[in-house]
Amino acid sequence: MKKQDIKKKKQAARANKALEWPLKKENYLLFFTGLFVLIVGYIFLAQGPWDSFWSRTLAPIILVIGYCVVIPIALFYEKKQDKEKK
Repeated sequence: MKKQDIKKKKQAARANKALEWPLKKENYLLFFTGLFVLIVGYIFLAQGPWDSFWSRTLAPIILVIGYCVVIPIALFYEKKQDKEKK
């Protein structure tokens, strides 16, 4: 009987771990920061004529930083404490 109880407890622990949400508060803050960076990039893109410094140089740099740096960091960021627990 004890072996069955242990198996049930292990299965329940696995189910709880599987249902645990992988993203934490820090991830969401970084993600919304990335969205803010993207919005700023698109606003700069819309400023002035098409060949201005804002539209042609600064906006693409900001958009690349938002899409290729901030958003991926937000998705993959994990505290060292969380890594040690696993």
